[in-house]
Formats: sequence, structure tokens, C-alpha cells
Amino acid sequence: MNRGYHAHIYYDPQKTRPIAERLCTDIASKFEVQLGGLRDGPVGPHPVANAQVIFKPDQFQPVIEWLMMNRDGLDVLIHPLTEDSVDDHSVYAMWLGSPVPLKLDALRRNYRAELLPSARE
Repeated sequence: MNRGYHAHIYYDPQKTRPIAERLCTDIASKFEVQLGGLRDGPVGPHPVANAQVIFKPDQFQPVIEWLMMNRDGLDVLIHPLTEDSVDDHSVYAMWLGSPVPLKLDALRRNYRAELLPSARE
């Protein structure tokens, strides 16, 4: 069962953080999403800084279409929230831009995905 999605917008804290901040502000003003915050360092499977955007399945099409056209050169990971975090970030994941090698060993196979900001991911 897919409870929703995370979009992780990858950025460089020294160079492109303002772009990521603007993207988050813009996406939150246009769509029904939750912002999980900007993380200036590695967290969980994400080896670089990223901003987390959380949204429900009915927002997938408009959010992804908007990100495709407005990501301003930043790489974006989109993944579902099922009960298998490893597959969510690998098998079921999609990328806008260049994929970032993830640390999948930091994830659990079985977990309860929630549509809430997470400090772990």
C-alpha cells in the first residue's frame, strides 16, 4: 500500500541552498504538501544535503509535473511510502536530474511509512 510520496531536493549548502529554499516555498504555496525541512548534511540514506517534500498520492501528478519544469538544475529523488523503505528508495524510486548514490544499508525493509516529516530520512 502506498501512503504517499517524498520528494528529496538535493542541494549544496554553500552554493544552491537558496534555490532549494525557493523551490520549497513555491511548491508549498501551489500544492497540498508538507515540508520536512532542509537538512544541510547527510541524513539516513541521503549522502548530501536535501529538502524533503511530502505529499499524498492525489498530488503526485501536479507536484511532479511542476518539479520537472521548475527544479532549476537541482537533482530530485521521488519515492513512494510503502512498507519497504529499501525498495521505496531503489526499485520504486524515480529521479529528476542525475541520481545520487544512496546509502541503502541505512534503511529498513519493514517500517510504517507515515505522511509526516521524518528526522531519519
